[in-house]
Amino acid sequence: MFDVVVVGAGPAGSMAAKTCAERGLKVLLIEKRQEIGTPVRCAEGISKKGLQRFVEIDRRWISAEVIGAKIYSPDGTEVTMAEEMAGNEVGFVLERKIFDRYLARLAAKAGAEVIVKTTFIGFERVGNALRVKLKRMGEDWEVETKLLIGADGVESRVGRIAGIIKTLKKSEIESCAQYLMSGLDIDENYTYFYLGNDLAPGGYAWIFPKGNGCANVGIGVLPSIAKANAKFYLDRFVEKLEIRGKIVELVSGAVPVYGEVATAVADNIMLAGDAAYHSDPITGGGIANALSAGYHAGIVASEAFEKKDFSANFLRRYDELWKADFGWKLRRNKRLQEFFLKLDDETLNSLARSIAGKNIREMSIEAIIAELIKKNPSIIELLKSFLSP
Repeated sequence: MFDVVVVGAGPAGSMAAKTCAERGLKVLLIEKRQEIGTPVRCAEGISKKGLQRFVEIDRRWISAEVIGAKIYSPDGTEVTMAEEMAGNEVGFVLERKIFDRYLARLAAKAGAEVIVKTTFIGFERVGNALRVKLKRMGEDWEVETKLLIGADGVESRVGRIAGIIKTLKKSEIESCAQYLMSGLDIDENYTYFYLGNDLAPGGYAWIFPKGNGCANVGIGVLPSIAKANAKFYLDRFVEKLEIRGKIVELVSGAVPVYGEVATAVADNIMLAGDAAYHSDPITGGGIANALSAGYHAGIVASEAFEKKDFSANFLRRYDELWKADFGWKLRRNKRLQEFFLKLDDETLNSLARSIAGKNIREMSIEAIIAELIKKNPSIIELLKSFLSP
């Protein structure tokens, strides 16, 4: 019997397990893969602010520290974003294979039992508890718990069985492919983003430096409008930019760009991270939100035990916390994503040219929108609703 079972040892799951264990709960954290942190399925970028909120910085899992970002419109117009005072929004590029294991170790240090090669199969209700069915190293295993936290990714089995999430439409998910490349000659002080309806339909391409001439070179496309798979567009992007380097690794995956879900809870169950579609619809970034969601889920889990109430009605306290934290941004950025999807390449070029040469001091969506409105007053009626929650 465990107080809490957490499925998935990514940032959301490990943070939830750590937070629960720190508050005296008996926690089981399971991961279906034999190694936590692999395979890496993201560009590994996060702001300092998003990271320092929950963990002390350890240089062992920082691949690179960047001072800004460069965004390129379809015709190559460059827009630079840089935190002038090197503040909290300046970014890190993580080494996720090390970072995720570090978080899982923090959970274990707090008292959680961490087991790999263990797959979640399903659950059945037993009174006010759950009997969770698992397959541990090939053998059937059952445990009982009062709370089940699903942090098992975009295709969350926990969320689907519980009826919290649904199958995503092709317009609600980004298909991504990424190379880890070595031998690159780039300015490693910046991350790079490339826009264009032909280059990356419904998404963008990126280069995230990882130090010593290495970088994540990837692309995300929206299946509802893309005419080929993500790897096709990635190879074409590498060829177009004449990126010279050796391909060390290829990873692919999917990122939810759904926006804000109505609820991430059911009786005895909470979802966190990609399982609750917590990735940003504009950037696809999800690490910071996953850490936040895991923390809030852990807090509400401990409150549920204090009140001895594991109903969906009580667990909606978790919805309140994550929605107030970052949910409003998911909602706003989904609308913003839909707005930008309507723009053709020439309009993107025109908007980029209007703010090119302006060193946007803050690395945020809000800063870009404010600068666009300043230089293009005619679009204020279209964009002003995106400036506030």
